[in-house]
Formats: sequence, structure tokens, C-alpha cells
Amino acid sequence: MIGPVQLLLAFFLDLLIGDPSWLPHPVRIIGKGITRAERFLRVRASSPSEERLAGVMLVMLIIVPAFLITSSILIIVRLLPGRAGTITEMAVVIYLTATTLASRELIASVKSVVRSAKEGDIEKARYNLSMIVGRDTYSLSGKDILKAAMESLAENLSDGFIAPLFYLVIGGLPLAIVYKSVNTLDSMVGYKNDRYRHFGWAAARLDDIANYLPARLTGALIVSATFFVMLFKDTAQAVTCARHSFVTMRRDGQKHLSPNSGMPEAAMAGALGIRMGGPSTYGGVETVKPYIGEVGDKETAGDYLKASEDAITIAKLTALLGIIIAVLILSIRRLP
Repeated sequence: MIGPVQLLLAFFLDLLIGDPSWLPHPVRIIGKGITRAERFLRVRASSPSEERLAGVMLVMLIIVPAFLITSSILIIVRLLPGRAGTITEMAVVIYLTATTLASRELIASVKSVVRSAKEGDIEKARYNLSMIVGRDTYSLSGKDILKAAMESLAENLSDGFIAPLFYLVIGGLPLAIVYKSVNTLDSMVGYKNDRYRHFGWAAARLDDIANYLPARLTGALIVSATFFVMLFKDTAQAVTCARHSFVTMRRDGQKHLSPNSGMPEAAMAGALGIRMGGPSTYGGVETVKPYIGEVGDKETAGDYLKASEDAITIAKLTALLGIIIAVLILSIRRLP
């Protein structure tokens, strides 16, 4: 089981370097494995039932090796003798743990969208947004760009940070890597289009199960972070904003097409006093999504720009609260 000091150092390492392309990264390795396994399994599936079976096999071919390889690496480094072995073990555990946390990349990607929108470079903002969302961005207005960025921030705050942190605490590094495998599977094959409706069914369902508790925990942490952020910005409104965040999460969290994404998105929408969701276009085809949150007085591009900056602040504090709670839990476990 990972220790509190190792987790803290991993968090700071992620903040410092993020996910540089020149370092080996488990998610990139998992992604390549998924691509090759899909190519191998697909040629043997010719009916919907065979595609579903192939999809189940894909999931097993990815998550079982992910767990076994991670566990084996930890066993090997723990068996290394002397001080050099201790240092090697610490370095490996800290680095691998850092690869499961994506706070730096998440915040940086959303900041790039907000910065471009703030500078009035809508084309660049659309391009930066296209790097983090699956929807079509070429015709989005400045307000819609910022709204989509905030939706992505809230959703990925759960998937990319709180969820792996949750599994690090309850099951250690091997379980966190398994979660990253499940999440990567869903992002690559868990679509409801003609190609993946049957083949990606198992990956999508497993991702829904894996994210059920973390998504709701993320929503609760966003509510808490909203209170503390507003405590310093507008003390009189701290309780009101936190309550609105919580009420919106409870009321609208289940409206989303995903059973989980709506929770952090609704909490964020309530915290910011804006409305998220609504129709989106994917590959030229419009998908009707329910609205989350309420239409308020923050409906101009300028209002959404201010809201997006507040969303980044709330996301940062949410991640920090998650780390503090995780470190406290791990520290309590170590008490005699």
C-alpha cells in the first residue's frame, strides 16, 4: 500500500512535470495494447454477440496484465537490497503514482482554452478545445467554447484525478493502474456508434461502475471547494454558493446521458451559477443533451470567461482537498 509521503511526492511530481512525452507512461502503453488487441479480436467477431464477447476478452486482456505487471514491478523493486534498492523503490512508486494523477495536464489544457478566448483568438480556442473534447468545435461561439471547457474540466477532474486517487487509497498502485486501464478502454472503445456499440459495451459498463463512487465524491468535493473559494472572494455568499452547488448536483446530476459525468458537472454548474449541457454535435450529427443548471444572469461571453476562471480555481482546490483527505486516511492507517 502506498504511503502518505509517497503520495504527496507523487502529487508534487505531477504538478512539476505533468506527462512529458519523453518518459514512458502507463496510459500510452495501455493505449497501444488496446489498439493491437482490438485489431486481433475484431477479425474474429462477425455478429453482435461475438463482438460483445470479443469486447469482454479485450477488457480482460488489458486489465489483468495491467494489475499483474504493476504488482510484479512493485515486488521486484522491494526485493532490491541496500540503500540503492530503497531509493529505487521510492522513485518507481512515486513516478508510477504520479502517472495516475493528471492534475497538471487537466488544468493546463483548460487554461489554454480560456487564455485563447480571453485574447479573442476564437480559432485557437476552438482548436485547443478540440484537444480535450470529442464534440465538433469548428462552429462554437466564445460562450459555448468556455462552457464546453468547464464541462470537460468538471468531468475530467473526476476521471483524471479523484477517481485514480480513490483507487490508490483503497487498493494501492495496482488498483489505480487497473482503473486507468478501464478509463482508457472506455475512452478508446466505449462509444455508442455503429463501430463500438457492441464491441465497446463491456468497457463502457465497467467504466460506469468504476466511476460511480468517485464521481459522487468529486461532486461533494466541488461543493466543499466552492465554499472555501467563496469564503475568500465573497464571504457573505460562501454558504449560498455551496448550497446552490449541492442542490444543483442533487437535482440535475442524473440528467446527464452518462450515469456519472453529470454529478461533477452539475456541482460545478451550481457553483458558478451557469447552465451547462444542451445539444452538441459529434461528427456532424447533433446529439440532444439535457441542460444542467439554471439560466441566470451570467449568460454573456464575458460572464462565462469569469466563470471559467473561477472553475479553474475551484478545480485546483478540489484536487487539493482530495489529496489532503487521501493523505490523512493513509496516515491514520499507519497509526499503531
